[in-house]
Amino acid sequence: MLFNSIEFFIFFPIVFALYWIGKSDKWQNAVLLLASYVFYGWWDWKFLALILFSSLLCYGSGILIEKYRDTDQRKAKVYNCLNIIVNLAVLGVFKYYDFFAQSFADVFLGGNSEGLLLKLVLPVGISFYTFKALSYTIEIKRGTIEAERNPATVLTYIGFFPQLLAGPIERPGNLIPQLKVKRVFTYEQGADGMRQILWGLFKKVVVADNCAIFVNEIWASYGDQAGSTLMLAAILYCFQIYGDFSGYSDMAIGIGKMFGITARQNFATPYFSRNIAEFWRRWHISLTSWFRDYVYIPLGGNRCPKWRVIFNTFVIFILSGLWHGANWTFIVWGAYNAVLFVPGLLRARGRKRYKDTVAEGRILPDIKECAQMLITFVLVLFGWILFRAGSITQAWDYISGMAHLGTLKAPLFLFTKPVVRTQCIGICIVTLAEWYSRNNEHALSRLPKNKYLRFTIYVLIAILCWWFFKTDSGFIYQQF
Repeated sequence: MLFNSIEFFIFFPIVFALYWIGKSDKWQNAVLLLASYVFYGWWDWKFLALILFSSLLCYGSGILIEKYRDTDQRKAKVYNCLNIIVNLAVLGVFKYYDFFAQSFADVFLGGNSEGLLLKLVLPVGISFYTFKALSYTIEIKRGTIEAERNPATVLTYIGFFPQLLAGPIERPGNLIPQLKVKRVFTYEQGADGMRQILWGLFKKVVVADNCAIFVNEIWASYGDQAGSTLMLAAILYCFQIYGDFSGYSDMAIGIGKMFGITARQNFATPYFSRNIAEFWRRWHISLTSWFRDYVYIPLGGNRCPKWRVIFNTFVIFILSGLWHGANWTFIVWGAYNAVLFVPGLLRARGRKRYKDTVAEGRILPDIKECAQMLITFVLVLFGWILFRAGSITQAWDYISGMAHLGTLKAPLFLFTKPVVRTQCIGICIVTLAEWYSRNNEHALSRLPKNKYLRFTIYVLIAILCWWFFKTDSGFIYQQF
């Protein structure tokens, strides 16, 4: 079931009503858990056993880790490793086995992989809920949280349906305490949740889905296109993937607010970043911070010799690339971002440099900031070509084709097509709205005080969403 589906528009009000008639946190969690399993089982009920197994393994491991945490560190470590290894093994079999088996066949068997491949269906959202499962026992082992005695709490944490298919990857220290108390509905939180859902839906159906039409058309025949057309498609893909993924995150966080649950921000206007380091502090924040806290820092972080800092950086970026998909393009994409990230890290560019917001206290950025944002955007754009390509060869051919810019007549002609005009209008609306509210959680959290003007904005956005609504458009990140 997808957020942008007719089924969800029927499912959500029913769950919302059942949830808030409850008199206790147990009732609310029971509704959330049942709703989450219905939501996930709508795609394929057989894979419910997989998420249930992962959740129960976490629950049992967590209790055993806590039991031995202060008396027998070796046993606590064993149970933590058990949870990590088993969950990663399940993820590896479904997501990576065929990739590595095919790569082995290509190198040693002349590409003949007959009998080697399992050809398993990849469960949607498996990378997201697996990482939530890993962080649960890791945090117990570290002593930052206590093991839950109620299995329903752990099952609800891992299966929480707004975040199930494409995140954010919520930490147990933030979500579980909210599940252990009765939530009380407040108008302010509910209204903000509705605004964030509306804004996320706009980014998905008006921007991302319209960009996808042109992007898919050009990628299907990129060898016959002018370089300027390829450049236009590459730019539009930047906004497609942003609108698609940040739109999902906004809807997921907004739906959580409707249930009285607050999640951490997952995107913070990343295309206004002034360098690659700042971009990765603003893009898919929950994944970036996950790798930082559970991989980079345990490896030594940046408190080691420079060669080790470089090594640690490449490890987390390559793992991040591999997390996105079983393809060499994702691995190279991760390495590419590591190459861009390392120079600033070695120069010890202060963290404050990319913690503040661009043009802080000003309406417009200065010339230097504009240049920095443009350079960063172009570097990210080339990375997205790798991300979108089906192979390294295809990515290289596409970039090579862009190098022959040729005449600008092709993209200018394409701008006369209705779909391209729609893309440009949608992109301009998103860019201007998010620039205006770049210090806020989402664009609609900062609106004019006049209630009639606010209502008009809501209605216009809703009309655009209804006009461009498609029931068959999935989310890019649900495949990860």
